[in-house]
Amino acid sequence: MIQDFLKNICLITFALIGPITLPAGGIQRNLYKHSILNSREIILSSNCSLYTFPQPNAKKLITLYAGSSLSIIRKWKLNDNNLWLRVELAANHLTDNPTKITRGWIKS
Repeated sequence: MIQDFLKNICLITFALIGPITLPAGGIQRNLYKHSILNSREIILSSNCSLYTFPQPNAKKLITLYAGSSLSIIRKWKLNDNNLWLRVELAANHLTDNPTKITRGWIKS
């Protein structure tokens, strides 16, 4: 009886505390381990394209121009040569068109 009680306490403890240590959103455990940027906001120095997902054959959504301000949401390392950034465009939600594309992927 006491042994079953202890097993249940251990199981409940793991169920409540264990998920805190697990990575959220994918297999990559540390998004900043392979970081090339230290900040979470960037300003583009040249034109680039915003893509639907982090693959070379992804559909291009829009072209981003030099000087655009972006917030980094996530980093994704596809392989040794490809690092992609999930970004959100700086936008004024009160005056901008609500159907405007504000999120996507860029290849860094």
